[in-house]
Amino acid sequence: MSLPPIIETERLVLRPPRMDDAEAVFTSYATDEEVTRYLQWRPHTSIAETVEFLRRTVAFPEGGSESTWAITLRGDERLRGMIALRSHGHKADAGYVLARPLWGNGYTTEALRAVLDYAFKNPRMYRVWAVCDVDNVASARVLEKAGMSFEGILRRYQIHPNIGPEPRDARCYARVR
Repeated sequence: MSLPPIIETERLVLRPPRMDDAEAVFTSYATDEEVTRYLQWRPHTSIAETVEFLRRTVAFPEGGSESTWAITLRGDERLRGMIALRSHGHKADAGYVLARPLWGNGYTTEALRAVLDYAFKNPRMYRVWAVCDVDNVASARVLEKAGMSFEGILRRYQIHPNIGPEPRDARCYARVR
């Protein structure tokens, strides 16, 4: 898979992440306990962790099946979050994160809609799904507003280390062709 294209929406530019995004990732969301609450990784404690994360993310498209975009505001190159699409043949899963000061403005929904539209330009793509913790009401709402349909609860599906060590239930949403 090659680098993902730049995707522009009314208010956003989704672009490939770069190594020089490390400080923005670290300060905007990677250290924020509220942002990382329902994620599968703990908040970063050093910029070195963020640099390593970006090294893997920036290098991954070369031989992998994941497309990751930096979420930026139109007219401002500073990374504000990230969104990814991980391909699995005829289907893919999506995930996202956004800096807390931008929550509640519809940016994540706008980014997700654009990535879904991009995914379905591939005639062999039939399904894109995403999951969120059953208690993550805001993320569930993003998925719904982006046009994904609720499919059910996946019992004991994901471990969120910022909540506890046991697997938690997740809500599953999908958009299908």
